[in-house]
Amino acid sequence: MGRKVTLAACSLNQWALDFEGNLKRILQSINIARAHGATYRLGPELEIPGYGCNDHFLESDTLLHSFQVLALLLKSPVTKDIICDVGMPVMHRNVRYNCRVIFLNGKILLIRPKMTLACDANYREGRWFTRWAKTRQTEEYFLPRMISEITGQVTVPFGDGVISTLDTCVGTEICEELFSVNCPHIAMALDGVEIFTNASASHHQLRKLNKRVEYVKDATAKGGGIYVYANMRGCDGERVYYDGCSMVAVNGKIVAQGLQFSMQEVEVVTSTVDLEEVRSHRGAKPTFGSNAMDLTQSYPRIKVDFALSREDDISVAPAEPIDVRYHTPEEEISLGPACWLWDYLRRSGQAGFFLPLSGGIDSSSTACIVSSMCHQVCQAVKSGDQQVLEDARRIVNDNNYIPTNPKEFAGRIFVTCYMGTENSSEETRKRASNLAEEIGSHHMGEGTISYLHGGTHRENLALQNVQARLRMVLAYLFAQLIMWARGLPGGLLVLGSANVDESLCGYLTKYDCSSADINPIGGISKKDLKSFIFYCVEKFNFSSLIRILGAPPTAELEPLADGQIQQTDEEDMGMTYDELSMFGCLRKVTRCGPYSMFCKLIHTWRGTYTPAKVAEKIKRFFRAYSINRHKMTTLTPAYHAENYSPDDNRFDLRPFLYNTHWSWQMRLIDEEVRRLQVAEASLLRHQEPRLHVNSDTLYGGSHDPHAGNNEGMTSSPVKSERTGNQFGTEEHQTRRERLERTLETLTSFNRGTTRTQNRGTPPCPALIRIKSEPVDHEEGRATHGAVDDPDIRPRKRSEANMAGSSDGEFVSGEKYMRITSP
Repeated sequence: MGRKVTLAACSLNQWALDFEGNLKRILQSINIARAHGATYRLGPELEIPGYGCNDHFLESDTLLHSFQVLALLLKSPVTKDIICDVGMPVMHRNVRYNCRVIFLNGKILLIRPKMTLACDANYREGRWFTRWAKTRQTEEYFLPRMISEITGQVTVPFGDGVISTLDTCVGTEICEELFSVNCPHIAMALDGVEIFTNASASHHQLRKLNKRVEYVKDATAKGGGIYVYANMRGCDGERVYYDGCSMVAVNGKIVAQGLQFSMQEVEVVTSTVDLEEVRSHRGAKPTFGSNAMDLTQSYPRIKVDFALSREDDISVAPAEPIDVRYHTPEEEISLGPACWLWDYLRRSGQAGFFLPLSGGIDSSSTACIVSSMCHQVCQAVKSGDQQVLEDARRIVNDNNYIPTNPKEFAGRIFVTCYMGTENSSEETRKRASNLAEEIGSHHMGEGTISYLHGGTHRENLALQNVQARLRMVLAYLFAQLIMWARGLPGGLLVLGSANVDESLCGYLTKYDCSSADINPIGGISKKDLKSFIFYCVEKFNFSSLIRILGAPPTAELEPLADGQIQQTDEEDMGMTYDELSMFGCLRKVTRCGPYSMFCKLIHTWRGTYTPAKVAEKIKRFFRAYSINRHKMTTLTPAYHAENYSPDDNRFDLRPFLYNTHWSWQMRLIDEEVRRLQVAEASLLRHQEPRLHVNSDTLYGGSHDPHAGNNEGMTSSPVKSERTGNQFGTEEHQTRRERLERTLETLTSFNRGTTRTQNRGTPPCPALIRIKSEPVDHEEGRATHGAVDDPDIRPRKRSEANMAGSSDGEFVSGEKYMRITSP
């Protein structure tokens, strides 16, 4: 009696609407599966038309061509004696569904529509498809004539059914159904289904694979079973990269796993599993039997005269559990975006990449990703991947070329250029040149862009933007002409290098070098990029990156002082990159507005910042974010890698015209700050006679460099009376007077009393004022709240949405941020 079955999960690098190429890859995967003895072949979601067709799914042509491909699959001898499970859109009773079509030997067994659609984050399936809501029900589907002529069938089952073979039962899930709260495999298991399949198109995101693996393992850990997961691979024409890693699990343990990142267009993961292990697992659990008896409705079974196992399988060893291979985040950055770039390059028909290389971490990271791509191409060719070799030869326009050296290959397809200005330092020029030499790119870096100095504030702002935008214009000029100048055909794709944190707060000039064809690091945080740079030092031995790591990030848009850089990014933004990442996660992942963010951060940053300081940073972030949100509408298509990406195209849908004052939200935050300060001062006042409290406040201690600027925040250390140390009379009196002054000030606030203070002049012509408190425009004075900090004046080089002021200045308090005009 047969008990072992061989199953195949396929990762295919499909391309939206490339029906000919998609068909070729599907047939190739079936051939490989058959060669490994598989009797069930599972492909990724919507593999026939490609998952990323988007609004093309609304076209009848997409349905027509999908059925034409299905017809060729049904007729192909390659599909004989193996159950094939393919994905395509199907319209049933004038409703469009995302379906799996399961067929065997020229006959369609079942069309199974998707029951839970992915409609969040990057996904919009509800725009094109309708979910199948009739649980455990099937209907008759009338086949198109072209299919009926091949199969000899007029109708086939359509709906939520399972396949019952001679030796087992197979149920189907589609991508999102695995991640839903009420997964279909739970009821299927209780109804006797032993093999679950899942066809997926799940994109890569840093640190996401472990979550996917855990879901696959959990699907069979309690109720037992065999779970076969097939995922899409590659860039099929969008911002996301599908990272493959098809796998097979048995009773909650992974027994087979494919590669997460690869340039292989077709990868087939096969595994031989023992059905008796599933039956034994379930039979040992009394609760499984009692829960199965409670099931009130069974699945419709489509009976098939076919067995997945063979009689003579006693000599075949079943697969054993394996250790799942996880990449570090640094490895993910090195591999994922590099594969995405390769797919984009080979499918765009261009001759390579052009990168403005500044010598900073961002552009250097982009350059390292291109270098990683070159390494992967050479490795793939060495391992015998004929498709990669053909693509490489076509890109370099040499039919006899064989890429063996990554540095030499980079010299053919990668051009870098240091676009220095009078504000650029010799140090950054050297760093860019040294890195380009180590990577092997064709480097240009001798010219200097000159510009005039303006006299007024607005002139300086305009000229700084011209300086930044000239780089974009020159980048496209060189990208079009450099290959011609080298006597080679084709043009180059321009690469951008703005990271996710800078995009989030708008720390970029609209239509400067952030504007490009594609951006491999646009979804990656500054913190992760720094770790990636360190990884590249060790992995590729790029020693020049050490100096880049040690240099402070800078835009180099302000004049040098004695040849040295005076401008840094974090000083310009008024917040660190780590803080920006925190703001980004709270805004997008945790779905916090300003008030909720404040409520969380006063605890997260306790001991580091006072509540007043937390409030100030939140105000600064939301002010910058809302003023610059319009830039996200023109953001260069970027590799999606982070779950707090501000990508306005699909992932992060928000308005781009805000009331940038956030007056209601900020008023609530100010009220909470005052309450906290009153409560803290009152607590200290009541505890002081017993001398049991040291001067570390509830939210910040004497080590807090910002605490001294906030009234009511004590700073000198005080020891407990129990230790034998007491206050001196003079020190005790000073402390008492300070506390009473704080309480008096806060009481005045509650009565509506305000103090005013003369506004200072912005410290630089290129700076404008950011509002955080009400302003008296006539007298140039403002009400001064508890969260004001006159000693902090961060600056910013990005542009302003000038709708808030006729003269281009946003006046408010004593905090300044550089925001250039659009």
